[in-house]
Amino acid sequence: MFGAIKTMFGGGNEAVAEAIKNGAAIIDVRTRAEYSGGHVAGSKNIPLNELGSALSGLPKTKPVVFCCASGARSGQAASMARSAGYDAHNGGPWTAVNRMVAEQV
Repeated sequence: MFGAIKTMFGGGNEAVAEAIKNGAAIIDVRTRAEYSGGHVAGSKNIPLNELGSALSGLPKTKPVVFCCASGARSGQAASMARSAGYDAHNGGPWTAVNRMVAEQV
């Protein structure tokens, strides 16, 4: 059960690290105010409530990693994107994704 919860909230996911290594687009689904307080360099901010209309503008040719504050909103975003045919991953907290990106440099 702990593993399922960990995956749901984006923690310790090797698939996310692999997606980042493979040039994933990083989408932060927090509000604009949250994003302006700190975010992953090179990420794009699309608040979760705007994702439905913005989803078609994301590339299907590479993976997409979603992040937020805790992993809950990014989990919803990843599920929505997977349903639309994207190779989508819940990166969880943006700080965790930021660490993974830094490890790739």
